[in-house]
Amino acid sequence: MKIKLLFLTIFLTAILLDASAREDKINVIPEPVAVKTTDGEFILDKNVRLVTNSGSADVSNLIQNFKKKIEVPTGINLPIASNSNGKNISLEINESWDEALGDEGYRLNVSESSVSLRANTSKGLFYGIQTILQLLPVEIESSHKTDKVSWKIPCVEILDYPRFGWRGLMLDVSRHFFTKGEVLRYLDEMARYKYNRLHLHLADDQGWRIEIKALPNLTKTGAWRVERTGLYGDLLPAFEHEPATDGGFYTQEDMKEIIAYAAKLHIVILPEIDVPAHSLALIASYPGLSCTQKQYSVVAGRRGPYVDNVLCVGNETVFEKLDTIFTEIANLFPCKYIHIGGDEADKSFWENCPKCQKRMCEEHLDNSKELQSYFVKRMEKMLKAKGKKLIGWDEILEGGLAPEATVMSWRGMQGGIEAAKQKHHVIMTPQRFCYLDLYQSDRSAEPPTYGMCLLSKSYSLEPVPEGVDDGLILGGQGNLWTESVPNYRQVQYMTWPRALALAEVFWSPKQNKNWEHFVSKVENQFQRFDLLNIKYARSFYNPIISVNSSGYRDVSVSLSTEIEGLVIYYSFDNINPDEFYPKYEGEPLTFPQGASMLKAVTYRGGKQVGSIVSITKEGAKQRLKEASGMW
Repeated sequence: MKIKLLFLTIFLTAILLDASAREDKINVIPEPVAVKTTDGEFILDKNVRLVTNSGSADVSNLIQNFKKKIEVPTGINLPIASNSNGKNISLEINESWDEALGDEGYRLNVSESSVSLRANTSKGLFYGIQTILQLLPVEIESSHKTDKVSWKIPCVEILDYPRFGWRGLMLDVSRHFFTKGEVLRYLDEMARYKYNRLHLHLADDQGWRIEIKALPNLTKTGAWRVERTGLYGDLLPAFEHEPATDGGFYTQEDMKEIIAYAAKLHIVILPEIDVPAHSLALIASYPGLSCTQKQYSVVAGRRGPYVDNVLCVGNETVFEKLDTIFTEIANLFPCKYIHIGGDEADKSFWENCPKCQKRMCEEHLDNSKELQSYFVKRMEKMLKAKGKKLIGWDEILEGGLAPEATVMSWRGMQGGIEAAKQKHHVIMTPQRFCYLDLYQSDRSAEPPTYGMCLLSKSYSLEPVPEGVDDGLILGGQGNLWTESVPNYRQVQYMTWPRALALAEVFWSPKQNKNWEHFVSKVENQFQRFDLLNIKYARSFYNPIISVNSSGYRDVSVSLSTEIEGLVIYYSFDNINPDEFYPKYEGEPLTFPQGASMLKAVTYRGGKQVGSIVSITKEGAKQRLKEASGMW
């Protein structure tokens, strides 16, 4: 009897391991709610037909786009049929509402004879199609016909729907301008991973990027600055009479095209006009709107004299200009929200401004924080009159939150927690997890920026803090500020793969997250990125340098890796190490007498996979000094 039980245990274990191995081959990002694999594969060939039960324009467009996507790499022109007889891929709208799926979910069943995708809406079908494409071989992303590929989809049953309704990325187009075509490409890249919000940061000190027809100076003056190349913090301000030739803006017709294109991908565009601070492009275009009343130019970087980039809250002309701006913004963007920024206002200008002090007296405000609250509440009334809801960064909590405002919590989670306690909706975007402009591995191997946000850090985000009503957390987003991002290739590099991690955080059930499996899926996506000519960061292969004090005058250095299975080799002789150099065994390293630099590199399977990272002895000491202020 014991022997029979032993054999039964071994047999069941083998089945479970086999099923687990099959499911590990399902490289879908974000991870679906439920995945059940079975033996067999659906072969995509010339005998397959596309079938639907819907005659809606949305579904017809979906099918046509799916058909074109399949045809380019496979060479197979799938016919569209009206019935499900024979071998087919069916994309169908449920005749009765499936409560489990909601608005964005889908059910996908793949057998050897058919692929069945069902959803309540065309939106759900769209997300299901993204999953089907990820189940196909990576060559499906090729831009030309690819031979000698077996176009197989594993037999699988998938139930899927999102955890959060707000799954966004923010692209800062003010600090560096990106063309309409580049924004459209960013939308394509987002849509693959089921993102549904693109937040455009349209105005800041470095540029105004959206046409306001009633205020033409905003794009005549505010959209342009002097041309500079180099590190953001080192860029000089404009010299006298130097022409402003660097910049650009979107006409309203451009933006309508972007909005319409996004809608086909089921992405909503959220506009942000950052006020009352970060307003130098507005102030430069219409002098007299700041407390100092000085004439400024649009700035290229951070170096130079300190300038007043804050609107004067005591000046009624400011609100007249803002009403004009937000009237056109509200009419242009279908999104029910408008983001007004509200962050990082230097209140010292208000505290020394007679007009602002008069406003505070008239409104019985005790301090400048309450003046900030007055501004935000007045902006909320202005937007509400235009049929829109206000979103702001978490500084809008200062002095009292506007009655119906939604808070984007960026300075950690606390702002979101406080807003939720006040029964306000929250979008979580804490900088340590969600700022895509931060270093993504050791600074010695990355383009210059600031802070640190590893891929694993983004993946570890839990958007709902303990004790907070999860119904008040709309979701979250990753933010790409572009002070140090001068071109679109760098936009891609900073976005991917960290946006893959956040896609899974915002879509998948938290219990389904698995770091090791996610890493293998990311590596599969890298192959797809290569075919799509998407630049991405391989930074999670790089060694991580940690600095520790090892005495009054010395430091020690520890090395680690973000993912399992990597071997680290290092050198102290100023030569780039390889697999013939010392292998790191886990103990802290001290600089030998006379050595000034440590270099390290990772290998896997006998091949170098990471970039070489390095640190000098003096640099290690400096990091210790910075530790208390590091992110």
